[in-house]
Amino acid sequence: MTKKTHAFQAEVAQLLHLVTHSLYSNPDIFVRELVSNASDACDKLRFEALNDSALFEDAPELDIRVSFDKEAKTITIADNGIGLSAQEAIDNLGTIAKSGTRDFVSKLSGDQKKDSQLIGQFGVGFYSGYIVAERITVESRRAGAPTSDGVRWVSGGTGEFEVEAIERAQRGTSITLHLREDKTEYLSFWKLKSVIGTYSDHISLPILMPKEQWDDEKKENVLTDEWEAVNSASALWTRAKKDITDEQYKAFYKNLSNDQQDPLMWSHNRVEGSTEYTQLLFLPKKANQDLWSRDSKPGLKLYVKRVFITGEAETLMPNYLRFVNGVVDSADLPLNVSRELLQESRDVRAIREGNTRRVLTMLEDLAKKSAPKAAAPDSDEVTDVTDVSDAAEGHTEDADGYDYNAFYAEFGAVLKEGLGEDFANRDKLAGLLRFATSTTDTVSVSFAAYKARMKEGQDAIYYITGDSMAAAKNSPQLEVFKKKGIEVLLMTDRVDEWALSFLQAFEDTPLQSVAKGAVDLGKLQDEDEKKAAETAAESFKPTLDKLKTALQDKAKDVRVTTRLVDSPACLVVEDGEYSTQLARLLKQAGQTAPEVKPILEVNTDHPLVKKLLATDAFDDMAHILFDQALLAEGGLPEDPASYVRRVNSLLA
Repeated sequence: MTKKTHAFQAEVAQLLHLVTHSLYSNPDIFVRELVSNASDACDKLRFEALNDSALFEDAPELDIRVSFDKEAKTITIADNGIGLSAQEAIDNLGTIAKSGTRDFVSKLSGDQKKDSQLIGQFGVGFYSGYIVAERITVESRRAGAPTSDGVRWVSGGTGEFEVEAIERAQRGTSITLHLREDKTEYLSFWKLKSVIGTYSDHISLPILMPKEQWDDEKKENVLTDEWEAVNSASALWTRAKKDITDEQYKAFYKNLSNDQQDPLMWSHNRVEGSTEYTQLLFLPKKANQDLWSRDSKPGLKLYVKRVFITGEAETLMPNYLRFVNGVVDSADLPLNVSRELLQESRDVRAIREGNTRRVLTMLEDLAKKSAPKAAAPDSDEVTDVTDVSDAAEGHTEDADGYDYNAFYAEFGAVLKEGLGEDFANRDKLAGLLRFATSTTDTVSVSFAAYKARMKEGQDAIYYITGDSMAAAKNSPQLEVFKKKGIEVLLMTDRVDEWALSFLQAFEDTPLQSVAKGAVDLGKLQDEDEKKAAETAAESFKPTLDKLKTALQDKAKDVRVTTRLVDSPACLVVEDGEYSTQLARLLKQAGQTAPEVKPILEVNTDHPLVKKLLATDAFDDMAHILFDQALLAEGGLPEDPASYVRRVNSLLA
């Protein structure tokens, strides 16, 4: 065949411009794409050779070779895979978004499809070479074809390409990139090795580069004729778990996460079904400094058939599990044309749901192991509701006494975000939450443990939110609960009130804030107490009316309370309304918060409240009661100077 010039398909010029200038934000991607295509070509040869071993010719060992020439300003990526015929070069390199791999797989049927699961199906990876090259030369010969059937394909990536026949002894394909002047940085052994290490380290074939050696005459490193592997050629997560030691898992985690400590737990699992993927997930012991930063990056890395795709696979794990590190390697995950931006598809959702279930199962397992009365499990195995062919393993570092409560101290506040983000797993998440209570000092009580020790006749889980543990534990709203020996959960994380708004009950037992609505202890409050409260409210009505008038700009209502024992007054809001604490937090975060007018509840048995009936400074006393109630729950008076003046006047 003499040299012939062919036109690309009509849209090629426009699409090539798009590929080289828009779809790939990182120019290093061209190495990943071309190495991936070379790996695909070798996988194809291995598959076809199952029926015709002669295709291996005299070179059964498959590899990929990357070299460069500083003087010629070229990079060559070569493989000894299946290769291309002249017509395949015209068809596959002259058409955007068409690959020989896709046609190859479409011809397979039945059991052959299962056997070809390692064959890639990427569309336009070849054209990424034009990110750095002004011209690309492809030389190839199909395995099994005579040496005279070689083909050379050349194009500057504009409107046309040239094809001619050549003599080629070696089967497979070599792609030579003639670099643009502004991309000569890639003419470096260490640069190329670094990019290969980042994106293609786990390609199953050896990726070889010529060794460098110091030349005394030239006073620089020069390339030798000896080749060395620059990738590990073995993805840890693709190996059987029985062949991987704990130390290897730990070393892999440290390299993956840049964490100096060993992981707390890990789970290694292969999921099969409509979506096939491998997951290797790690739970850290300590939170990163940027855990609460809006710029915090997810810890999952995405691979497709051992080829690195992205280190920011946020679509594969919900945001409230952003502390999880690990690898997901998909066998058939659909990617968009750039392979940079994951599309929200059914397969992506399936992997996300599977990853979420796996992490929550790991946490449930850790919580059970950490429970005081829980028996030690017989094995470290973690099961999953998905169809798995290889059981997952979870491991904990028990030597230093690290348990679920220690994990929760680091990540509990982040975990609570899931109540508002993940409806499907809300019950699982609720079971993993831990709190301090009015009778305990440590954050260690679960909803289930609280329910197990509820008083007879108690029909709600009581809780209170506060700015700090001390503020919550000493809140006036707890006084009647302490008097009656009723335990109350203390919630002091900034996210608590928002998160609890999505959880109305736990296992059919309603959650009730002690600072919202009128206190109702149900069967725990006897009839005499109820009648005494009604009598007090009736006799105190004139004073209540005066208080409402004096505080009309501050309080939505004023009423007699039964929740106070030692304090004169407290502030509450109606059920379903924002609390004053949440409104403060929103304002501090620069967000719009509704104006909250709380209800002032007064204790008619308190001496200060009784003094209201005899004082001449009624309005001042009313404002003191309100501001003190505000201070008791962590707020500040709108006019601190006026509050101080009123208190001084009272003291005088």
